[in-house]
Amino acid sequence: MSSSLFFILPALGGYALVSHYLLKNPLVLHKKKRTGFYCTHISHRGGCGERIEGTIEAFTHAVECGSEMLELDCHLTLDGHVVVSHDENLLRQTGHNVSVSSLRLQVRRRYSTGRDRKIALLEDVFRKFPHIPVSIEIKENNMQLIEKVSNLVKHYKREEITVWASVDSSIMKKCRKTNSSMPYSFTMGRGLILLLLFYTGLLPFAPLGESLLQFYLPHIFNRTYVPEKRWLRNRLTVCLLEMIAMRKSLFEHLAARGLQVHLFVCNKDEDIKLAFDVGATGVMSDYPSLLTSYLTLATEPGVRGEGVKPFGNRDK
Repeated sequence: MSSSLFFILPALGGYALVSHYLLKNPLVLHKKKRTGFYCTHISHRGGCGERIEGTIEAFTHAVECGSEMLELDCHLTLDGHVVVSHDENLLRQTGHNVSVSSLRLQVRRRYSTGRDRKIALLEDVFRKFPHIPVSIEIKENNMQLIEKVSNLVKHYKREEITVWASVDSSIMKKCRKTNSSMPYSFTMGRGLILLLLFYTGLLPFAPLGESLLQFYLPHIFNRTYVPEKRWLRNRLTVCLLEMIAMRKSLFEHLAARGLQVHLFVCNKDEDIKLAFDVGATGVMSDYPSLLTSYLTLATEPGVRGEGVKPFGNRDK
């Protein structure tokens, strides 16, 4: 046993040293990933805290506030049109207990309040904002929806600035198979693998196909975001999740390899600051004007926040 330790311990020590060095210097092994965009200011659901979510008015307001990326969700109508909606059932958004998939485009429900009450088509967004990056989350395992989204992306020549996003690995696999030219984010399963690679020291050696890591800031659990799963509502669980997942050295490694780290949903200055302090390269918020105010102040001489690049003048 003692003779085995004589060989094992130096080998483990050497492995740990090499892994640590490559974690800090990933470009020794990997070519830096290049994307067609670099975004610090991202509007979650198009900035739904300041305008009615899923409307062109909301997206316009977000872009006018300085948002560099729009995050949204899509569903398919009965007659095959891709609409922007977080929920498949429209009860929360419109007061009508109907699903998007049961409606034809001509009879799609409107929001009950607001100047722009019409739920937008994805095509409307692409036409209105041809140069703004968009992150599209696909929640349904619906091949027709995936193909329709891909066709729209190709038609408007947006493959470099439109992101596939999904928490479900099986859905993401179909998205990538349908259009492999689009950048894509980590799924929940791939995120767990990422953490496993990080804690075992294997991450510096592993290739990564993803271009973005988009994840909840655990600090906002049970405040801005109330998880559906009961175990995620436990305070101790949230603290452990924050300790395990919010690792600055992990995020800095990803950033050095050219991946963007977006944390959400940050709707208070303290949340935005925390996200950047732990190494996020970008922040998603429901309040685009709040995020703009924070970034503008944080990048002023003498008060720059840790990890925040100059707003409106960033290197890709």
